[in-house]
Amino acid sequence: MKNGEEKKLEIMVGTLNGNKARFSTNNSIIVAFNPTEYSLEKTNGFSESAIPGLDAPIIQFGSGKARTLSLELLIDTYAYDNGEDIRKKYIERIEQLIKVDGNLHAPPPCKVVWGSLEFIGVLESLSKKHTMFLGDGTPVRARLSLKFKEYIPVDVQLKATKRASPDKRKEYVLKEGDSLWQLAHQAYGDARLWRVLAEANGLDDPRQVPIGKVLVVPALTWKGREAISHA
Repeated sequence: MKNGEEKKLEIMVGTLNGNKARFSTNNSIIVAFNPTEYSLEKTNGFSESAIPGLDAPIIQFGSGKARTLSLELLIDTYAYDNGEDIRKKYIERIEQLIKVDGNLHAPPPCKVVWGSLEFIGVLESLSKKHTMFLGDGTPVRARLSLKFKEYIPVDVQLKATKRASPDKRKEYVLKEGDSLWQLAHQAYGDARLWRVLAEANGLDDPRQVPIGKVLVVPALTWKGREAISHA
């Protein structure tokens, strides 16, 4: 493509090989009019964890939520395709992106490419508004609102995000002002794991931590989202 030449937005329809999505330009949808804007959104999920003796719960990070890409497309066959039925030209193909693929048992992965934008995901929602018709009622122009949810394989996420927790049993001398939930947050990154410290050290009341006591901080391993103590 030459400098200054307009690049059209392209939606590639993919397949899955294991948990990896693969795409080919041989199976893509190229729009006539590029969007005037698009939006990317990323949110996180948090939970509240009640801690004995505190006035308010601790806000604890749960997990990240998938990024979303939202955009609106103007599709038109009146100006470029001799008034062809827009449903046959574009809409039926785009509707396939939100339907369950018989081989995948899920909607197919998609790659949205436009300039520097490259977004891999699945089509979460689609709305259509027909805005122009021929005399016989054939629709020739429409606005489509699409929302994609990002697809990232599990193994890629696990490599990118490593849990920080002791890999060996450690000891800690309790000082004035210490609390089990504070120490759990420092050791494991999760204040809710104060129970691990309490059980490993035979403490019945997490609010009563004897100053000078040598606290055992057991190593943890993870099974899914469950922490397993190695006291």
